[in-house]
Amino acid sequence: MMDTSKQVKPKKPMTSWLLPLVAVVVIGAIAIDTKVVQIGSEEDGRAQAFNPDSYGAEQFPRIRDLIVERAPDAVTLANELAADKNAAIEAYGTKTAIGGIMPVTATGTLGEGRSGIYDLNVDGMPEGVRIRVQTGPAINGTDLRDMPGDIVFGEFTNQIEYQDAGSGINRAMAAEALSDLDRENLTGKTVEVTGAFTLINPKNWLITPVALEVQ
Repeated sequence: MMDTSKQVKPKKPMTSWLLPLVAVVVIGAIAIDTKVVQIGSEEDGRAQAFNPDSYGAEQFPRIRDLIVERAPDAVTLANELAADKNAAIEAYGTKTAIGGIMPVTATGTLGEGRSGIYDLNVDGMPEGVRIRVQTGPAINGTDLRDMPGDIVFGEFTNQIEYQDAGSGINRAMAAEALSDLDRENLTGKTVEVTGAFTLINPKNWLITPVALEVQ
């Protein structure tokens, strides 16, 4: 008869030695794939969250100077738009998918305002052309962002950053050009304004200013 009194010890499962080995391999792979980024380096800057206000403060001065340099007076621009819109865009503006961003300068009298947007009455304008000016505190649109033509979506992580870039530029402009405005008492005042507008309707301009002086 066979002796069955001796018990056979069960073998240790493979996982008892395999799991520590796998852990070592994973940690090694992570270490190989990890890049040390020095604080203040170019890589560190890219890793930081996008700051629209810093971006706006950096970009606004050159945008302001570009608009001031290229802006024709409102009467000249209105007449040239009426004669040949495409030629006027080519001469002064920046082409976009919807038409163009046009720089302009004008002196006129402010009419009634609503939500910080005022009609601007300019002598000599062709009949039927309406000019309005944004005075804040909220400044809407991407006219200033789009005016240079070199701030493009591909520079940003996503559409939100691209939109925020425009808002940051608008805030930088408002801090410089509009912070001292007495918005409650602008109606009837003569102002000189330089800015830009999106050319959708040649007879309806909404100017985002880069400079506004109450005379």
